[in-house]
Amino acid sequence: MSSDSNPRVICLGGGHGLAATLSAVRKITTEITAIVTVADNGGSSGRLREEFPIFPPGDLRMALAALCGDDQWGRSWADILQYRFTSNGPLDGHAVGNLLLAALWDRDVDPVDGLDRVAQLLKVVGRVLPMASVPLDIEATFDDAGALHHVRGQVEVATAHGKLKSLRLVPENPTALPAALKAIQEAQWITVGPGSWFSSVLPHFLVREQLAALEKSSAKKVIILNLDSHPEAKADEFAGYTPIEHLVMLREYAPTMKIDHVLVDQYELGDSQRLQLLVESFGGVLHVADLRKSPGSLHHDVEKLFSVLSHIMGQSLVG
Repeated sequence: MSSDSNPRVICLGGGHGLAATLSAVRKITTEITAIVTVADNGGSSGRLREEFPIFPPGDLRMALAALCGDDQWGRSWADILQYRFTSNGPLDGHAVGNLLLAALWDRDVDPVDGLDRVAQLLKVVGRVLPMASVPLDIEATFDDAGALHHVRGQVEVATAHGKLKSLRLVPENPTALPAALKAIQEAQWITVGPGSWFSSVLPHFLVREQLAALEKSSAKKVIILNLDSHPEAKADEFAGYTPIEHLVMLREYAPTMKIDHVLVDQYELGDSQRLQLLVESFGGVLHVADLRKSPGSLHHDVEKLFSVLSHIMGQSLVG
């Protein structure tokens, strides 16, 4: 059971951005469901996908670790799951949690059961779910100085240069998980981002059942914008898209989803007046704050994010 002091919150995204949001939201409520992008094809996850027909475990693992029990047992197991092997052999770079999830999925048919078992081990607060019932790939078309080029793969899409023309999932229109749809239906708050906009955020709106649920949901929607929108930013993902452009793209892929709140870092404003008017045209409120870990950092500070989100949700620290 949830209450106004322990609201039901859904967090959409993937990677480090989603992990930061989950780490902040867990200070507000215990009723959390993370719905995670499942299209990663890089690093340990990509190598495991080449060998086994499984979900990419990396982003799911990070979400589980972010929601681990707040005691020695939970934190110690989260550290173990995050541990990466260093060697000159085939285990180099693999995270223990990725291998554990791959083992559970290879042995059992239901991947959600595997996630729930690891969640029990970590005494996870809330639940972690994939955004679709099958592993996915991402394809995109970019216009780079007048030349169209097509890329496939989360890593390739996240690092591609040019203006995004179209974004697609493979397989197209995958089935959403009933548990995820039910969580969205019952949610009071839904957060989106931060994270790789093309490969971790927008794909959530390409699952038609999930998009329909999000557009129908009466939950308040909070968009958390990235910290790497300027061309001079040093990031793995291609930068150069402004907060305004990110919101315009979001509106293109979720045309009728109401946006209630938009969080932007004070150093990412760009054309602040135009951004303000754009957010207001969506029916939302713009929140400007210092959200970085440190000057120049491209990662959100969990405590700062918690402070802003708790203010927005009108909550105080649980416990």
